[in-house]
Amino acid sequence: MPSQQRSSSGSTAKAGDTDGDGAAAVSFLGDKSAKVFIAGHRGMVGSAVHRKLDALGFTNVVVRTRAELDLACQPAVEAFFAAERPRYVILAAAKLRRAGGVPDGEPPITVNVVDAARRCGSVRKLLVLASSTIYPADAPQPTPESALLSGPPAPGSEWYAIPKIAGIKMCQAVRAKYGMDAIAAAPNNLYGPRHPFPPEHSHVIPALIRRFHRAKREGAGEVAVWGSGAAAREFTHVDDLAEAVVVLMESYSGEEHVNVGSGEEVTVRELAEAVRGVVGYEGVVAWDAARAEGVARRVVDSGRMRKLGWEPRVALRDGIEDLYRFYLRHEFDRNRKNGV
Repeated sequence: MPSQQRSSSGSTAKAGDTDGDGAAAVSFLGDKSAKVFIAGHRGMVGSAVHRKLDALGFTNVVVRTRAELDLACQPAVEAFFAAERPRYVILAAAKLRRAGGVPDGEPPITVNVVDAARRCGSVRKLLVLASSTIYPADAPQPTPESALLSGPPAPGSEWYAIPKIAGIKMCQAVRAKYGMDAIAAAPNNLYGPRHPFPPEHSHVIPALIRRFHRAKREGAGEVAVWGSGAAAREFTHVDDLAEAVVVLMESYSGEEHVNVGSGEEVTVRELAEAVRGVVGYEGVVAWDAARAEGVARRVVDSGRMRKLGWEPRVALRDGIEDLYRFYLRHEFDRNRKNGV
């Protein structure tokens, strides 16, 4: 077990600690020339983390496309880790298959990456990103980390939640058995720029942007939105999550996963009105209360994350405005490519 690793209680390393090669241990932010592997760098989360590390001056960030490295293929992952020997690993890879919300290939990806990272002998720290869907529908609000496995995930979320729970438990297992500094985080509803822009049946903020923009362009007098609008949610900008990832890699080594949420709770109705205002759509929002809208409230307790010194910086309205500008650029580029 490398002696620079922190204890399962989250205590920090002592001066003079050394890594597995006998060299003096350094912090994540003090190790910017070390090799950092971001799994899933083309996704919304992975790309935000990549941008953040670049901005901080990390010079040896390693990425692979799916064509270059199939993370669901165990021999390929083992060979990659044996050849590259990264010092840090951030696992943000999960391709969501929207039919039923099933993560495409996520269980083998998590198992393969965590196991290969453990076996290769070079990894000093690993972070697995989970999701707030891990919590039961009737969990206390705001939901503390201790609510994990206090009941089943919300109906309809099982296929997505259970692999995320397994990833958290695998981190705990390799920590307990092998002393590997493997940690996990559970961000709440995320939004932010990504290529390509999510489709109509995507998560709520990009879906509303598409819907209101199309209605404005076509002069439609009404936009239908599922549910009553009463459900309350918390939305975290992906750039704020990237900040949290850096803080966790730098300062946290506890056994329990850590919630990451903005703390800014809004109803879906308030959200829709905010998106409508940003887009400039002046028609009517027609709420279809007969449609399912999920759990009544989903907010996480991010007190542990804040004690580490992290605070979200992107206000929801500002984040929506930024994402709408990104959407307009995406539409312009796509239309130009298609000769429209």
